[in-house]
Amino acid sequence: MSEINQRKSVPLWIQVLIWLFIAALLVLVGSTLSKRQQGRIQTGDKLPDFSVTLFSGYEFEGKSEVSLSDFAGKVVVLNFWASWCKPCEQEAAELEEAWRFYNGEVIFLGMDYVDTEPEARTYLKKFQITYPNGPDLRTSLSQMFRITGVPETYFIDQQGVLYYIKVGPFLSIDEIKSIIEQKLQ
Repeated sequence: MSEINQRKSVPLWIQVLIWLFIAALLVLVGSTLSKRQQGRIQTGDKLPDFSVTLFSGYEFEGKSEVSLSDFAGKVVVLNFWASWCKPCEQEAAELEEAWRFYNGEVIFLGMDYVDTEPEARTYLKKFQITYPNGPDLRTSLSQMFRITGVPETYFIDQQGVLYYIKVGPFLSIDEIKSIIEQKLQ
């Protein structure tokens, strides 16, 4: 008998499993590539509800975890920062001053990006920050917004729609106020 005739063919069920595995792998690769090509959240997008954990001492009305839905009806200023970020230092005082100016009428929420808690706390104390702040755990929020660096600030209107994105530091408190006032009129 020839050698070709003696070889056994692969059973049909194994062939089907191999093809199913290959198809599943292609679907996984395709969906991953699709997510990466979607880009960042754009102005005009209604944001999905998200939750963040806050640092002890920087809670919001006693809550150590807040969701975007907790702030329905208010403008939210979501600022990504880091203690190692020199441009973040340039805007820290202006953000705190704006927070105090609006006195709870506008919610400021700081998200510490790729940092350690001790350095973050030192930064918050150095700049006398009092508005709610917390770590971007597992960079989940920065990934959702697809930030490109820090500082980046997202302005969310009373209905949870993103209406303005600021990449880089603010130059003055008047710049912050002019963006907020677009939705408070």
